[in-house]
Amino acid sequence: MTSKKSYLKRILICLLTVVLVCTTGFYIYASDYYHSKDYEVSNIEIKQQDNYTVYGDTDSKTGFIFYPGGKVEAKSYEPILTSLSEKGVCVVLVEMPFNLAVLDSNAADKFMSQFNNIENWYIGGHSLGGAMAASYAAKHQDKLKGVVLLAAYPTKELDIPVLSIYGSEDGVLNREKYKESIVKVNNLSEIIIDGGNHAQFGNYGEQSGDNKPKISSEKQWNQTTKEMLNFIK
Repeated sequence: MTSKKSYLKRILICLLTVVLVCTTGFYIYASDYYHSKDYEVSNIEIKQQDNYTVYGDTDSKTGFIFYPGGKVEAKSYEPILTSLSEKGVCVVLVEMPFNLAVLDSNAADKFMSQFNNIENWYIGGHSLGGAMAASYAAKHQDKLKGVVLLAAYPTKELDIPVLSIYGSEDGVLNREKYKESIVKVNNLSEIIIDGGNHAQFGNYGEQSGDNKPKISSEKQWNQTTKEMLNFIK
């Protein structure tokens, strides 16, 4: 009996050790993320909540929910999102758990029910955030008008309109997987920003594995905003 208890105790200690190592490893991984750089936001209405930020008029008829890229601070996308809100689009920027959209891909549910006066909802995201936004859209196509993918690709078939934008110098986007997956979109508008790269959709500096851009961040932000507004309106 004593030998059996000792054996079970050793197993329990091993299991707890594995859990502790995995938890510590994940915490270290998640803590190393890209931080937003300083950006002066224009004179628009901003409502900061615990895990999301609303830019613009919540009485607007058009809303856009945005999922940030993996391990990127949400505020990094303010240059593009505030420009959208200046043009009358109510933007909801979601702050994901540990900056990983895969941990809350259904976050859009609560916003569409909370801001129920908005008639035309769009969803989108950057990189991993774009993939998770597309995954959500595939399950809620009847509630959405379209999807915006910034350097991202869908994981499931989409019948609603999709705008895909990526930079010609993107060194992070897996082009092979992109080509294989984008065929799942049945109503696609594709824009390639000449000289743009992966990281310049946000405002967080250089990203590991990315190529050097051939245009400024401002130019990439402006072109992206223009294409998104054309798509939404």
